[in-house]
Amino acid sequence: MLLSNLCTSALACCGLLLLLLGPPAAHGQSQPSKREPFVLGHIDRIKSGQLNEERVLNIYLPEGYENDSKATYPVMYLLDGSADEDFIHIVGLAQFLTFPWIDALPKSIIVGIATVDRRRDFTFPTRNEKDRKDFPTAGKSAAFMRFLEKDLQPYVEKTYRTNGQKTLIGQSLGGLFAMEVLLKKPALFTTYIIASPSLWWDDESLVAQAPGLLKPAAAAAPVSVFVALGNEGPEMQKATEAMVAALRAASAKGSRIEYVPFPEETHATILHRAVYQAFETLYKKPK
Repeated sequence: MLLSNLCTSALACCGLLLLLLGPPAAHGQSQPSKREPFVLGHIDRIKSGQLNEERVLNIYLPEGYENDSKATYPVMYLLDGSADEDFIHIVGLAQFLTFPWIDALPKSIIVGIATVDRRRDFTFPTRNEKDRKDFPTAGKSAAFMRFLEKDLQPYVEKTYRTNGQKTLIGQSLGGLFAMEVLLKKPALFTTYIIASPSLWWDDESLVAQAPGLLKPAAAAAPVSVFVALGNEGPEMQKATEAMVAALRAASAKGSRIEYVPFPEETHATILHRAVYQAFETLYKKPK
């Protein structure tokens, strides 16, 4: 009898729990509202004559873009800009910092360049045999640079309302490529945000070439540069600091070179905080 009463009580408790946790009865159930997509941006596809392939662009247009047909905007070109890479969180930073009560960044168009083969596109040829063996497709950054200049920028400027201000954002191998553009074709962009660049590539040859490459740049238009470095070890720190010193010594008159170490960040976590601080630093309005 005692066992029977215990079982009955247990079943009653289970039934009560199911009533509390389970779905409401059908006759009292409210129907969910119709679900709609949450749209952050859109996708453009362009045929690149320089790369002989189709490239995917993830595009973010700032709030109000569609409502003011006369307004023009800066453009931020994001390397590693696939949806599953850095596009979403960098757009989030830009959207947050353009809130009217923050107003730390001008409303900007963001062009995320979806990755196809970053080792191919972001590196110049290397003489290091191990790197050549490990990365057999590497060494085509010159073609990717032409893609930016001759395919991508003309397309964006024809398709969207731009104002001539152009930022390039890159990290790791993307940072190496951004640094190469800065040294070899600085006028392609007005601002460079570079996080933990892989300057070890080709036994740090880009660092060694920097003073000579920067001599022609001294007569070019000034640029704004923000270089960030995570906790990458002494060799990468030494190479990055040498590059920053070369930039400060020989960049065009009026250029702004900022260098911020982030010792608490790793190679994997550096980009978000670096871009946030770069936005705040480079676009801070005078009080």
